[in-house]
Amino acid sequence: MPFPSPADVPSPGAGETTTVLPFFVYGTLRPGEPNHDLFLRGRTLTEEPARMPGMALYDGPGYPYAVENLGGGGGGGAGGRGRGARTVSGEIVTAHPQHYAELLRTLDQLEEYAPGDPANLYERVERAATLADGTVVRAWVYVAAPTVAAGLRARGRLIESGDWRLRG
Repeated sequence: MPFPSPADVPSPGAGETTTVLPFFVYGTLRPGEPNHDLFLRGRTLTEEPARMPGMALYDGPGYPYAVENLGGGGGGGAGGRGRGARTVSGEIVTAHPQHYAELLRTLDQLEEYAPGDPANLYERVERAATLADGTVVRAWVYVAAPTVAAGLRARGRLIESGDWRLRG
């Protein structure tokens, strides 16, 4: 998979990282979903089906939240909800090098993410995803911020399949 090198990416703005990674998308940014056309169309090199282990998927107000499992796979909540190893389905999206810095800023804005802001709903973190052929790649993924994640584990609606498209 061709990833842009850091030398190919324009300098980031304040508070942004220079680590160049693809993005793991699992909700409204997936192909066929409304935000894909608005934010990703024409800015990507590849979009490949993938799964991200160690996460549970919760339904939000029109969009999902990926919640990292506690303690390396627990993911427990009230009444044992979310227990066991979970996996989220989505796509690995590799940006065109000339669009990478702009796309990173745009997705951070869409997800209302600012580095170090305690009011974030999402955090952008680097995690491993597995492609359909078994290849493991590192990618950026937006996960529920700690306070949001705690509320979802306690009271949220778990998407058992781990797939936003199959939420029912």
